Amino acid sequence: MSKKGKGSSNLGRSLIKDRFGHANRKKVDNDTMLHTTEIQDGYDWGRLNLTSVTEESSFQDFLRTAELAGTEFQAEKLNITFINPKQGVGLLSKTQQQIIKKKHDDNRDLLKIPRRPKWTADTTAEELERAENESFLNWRRDLTLLQEEDEEMLMTPYEKNLEFWRQLWRVVERSDVVIQIVDARNPLLFRSDDLEKYVKEVDENKMNVILLNKSDLLTDQQRVYWADYFDKQGIRTAFFSAVLAAEELKLAAEAEKLNKVKVEDGIVTDEDALSMKEIKAAANEINQALDVCEEKLSQIEQKIYGDDKTEKATNGVTLRNNPKVLTRLELIEFLKTVYNGSTRTPNVTTVGLVGYPNVGKSSTINALMTQKKVSVSATPGKTKHFQTLYLDKDLLLCDCPGLVMPSFVLTKADMILNGILPIDQMRDHVPAVNLLCTRIPRHVLEDKYGIIIAKPMEGEDPTRCPHSEELLLAYGYNRGFMTSNGQPDQSRSARYVCKDYVNGKLLFAIAPPDVPQDEYHIFPERQRKQVDEKALPSQQQRAMRV
Repeated sequence: MSKKGKGSSNLGRSLIKDRFGHANRKKVDNDTMLHTTEIQDGYDWGRLNLTSVTEESSFQDFLRTAELAGTEFQAEKLNITFINPKQGVGLLSKTQQQIIKKKHDDNRDLLKIPRRPKWTADTTAEELERAENESFLNWRRDLTLLQEEDEEMLMTPYEKNLEFWRQLWRVVERSDVVIQIVDARNPLLFRSDDLEKYVKEVDENKMNVILLNKSDLLTDQQRVYWADYFDKQGIRTAFFSAVLAAEELKLAAEAEKLNKVKVEDGIVTDEDALSMKEIKAAANEINQALDVCEEKLSQIEQKIYGDDKTEKATNGVTLRNNPKVLTRLELIEFLKTVYNGSTRTPNVTTVGLVGYPNVGKSSTINALMTQKKVSVSATPGKTKHFQTLYLDKDLLLCDCPGLVMPSFVLTKADMILNGILPIDQMRDHVPAVNLLCTRIPRHVLEDKYGIIIAKPMEGEDPTRCPHSEELLLAYGYNRGFMTSNGQPDQSRSARYVCKDYVNGKLLFAIAPPDVPQDEYHIFPERQRKQVDEKALPSQQQRAMRV
């Protein structure tokens, strides 16, 4: 037995020695802890890659630069920095936020959109194109210099294709009213002050309007805050929800289809027809009474608030922004009556619609037209040219391609949560989820997803926000998103959570500058009963803490 055991042991040593013992340690020429990596390492760096890339890590950026330069590089072994996921990676302190916001306010006038050069009937097409190219190049150069002067002033990605801006110029020139469609959860991020200035530069008689889409996500009081804010800014504002309008059209179509079936089958009796007439008559009387009440309320509010919260329209009539979410027919009536000046096309008011991708511009047009006239996509560039659509004989819509205009943001995580950067191309999920956790309280996340997030450790602040790792581990375990080694898949979970935030399932709305955020957005109380972490199964407890 001993002899057999000894032989097997020698065999094991021989195998290990044969595999590892004679392998000399690889050394480089300078006998240092440096190793050299060449570009020509067997990987086809020049392969065709048609995938759009809006964000890449510093390492990928380094490799791409080295590839373009055709050079080699050296990397130091073991030069690795481990980041504690519980340190709030990607978040700014309150002091840093205040400093950067002040810089944004000081430099906001420099955040311009490109202007179309002046031209006359004598200007040739070649001269105009040359002037446009030169003006556009100077505009891009100015924005690049603005970012290089201070790296803390982070700017959103903006449209760098001149053809898209040419479409905007044509829409502004043709329109009597230019409407910026913005996301009601963060209107100021998607609003371009310089676009409003440019509209007035083209023609002083043109009118600027802001349409807050997705207004159904706001409460009545939140809409009042924004209506008052834009009153003080002196700009007309309307609140709308393309989703509610589409649902309203769908219900109306189903009801009409049902009534048609009843009539064809002879089910409708005289009593039913009479009751339908009575209901319609009563509804008309109620609408008339409501109109009278609204007019009286407006007069009372005018006497109470005075002129400080009012806006004078072009015809001298004093108006205030109405915080009500307009229906489809009410929005059409608003578009017909908002402008009373001279029109570019006789007896036809041309309304230009401008907005970022993802704010619901195409959905708004389709809801107004009662059928799909514009293809809907979250990707910039879906609409290549502006389109004109007659909504009525005296109302013409002019749809501009979705444009990403330059705007200031605090961090890249902010751009991801606002839908500016594609979530599926997100390289680092930790900053975005950390920012989400600071905005959405722990109990709201637990109630929404039916999960239990790990509580702070002993010695930590018991009221602190959860870290990205804590939320994603709980979410991944609950949904069954597991990696090959049996741990919850945090990267996959992060994409689902961020998309829920962008789509409004996890709701957070930014307050106007003159309203405290804590007063503006109030979260609901906890709905589910708290569960002690120790009462959970041991497997779940292990999964909640890596």
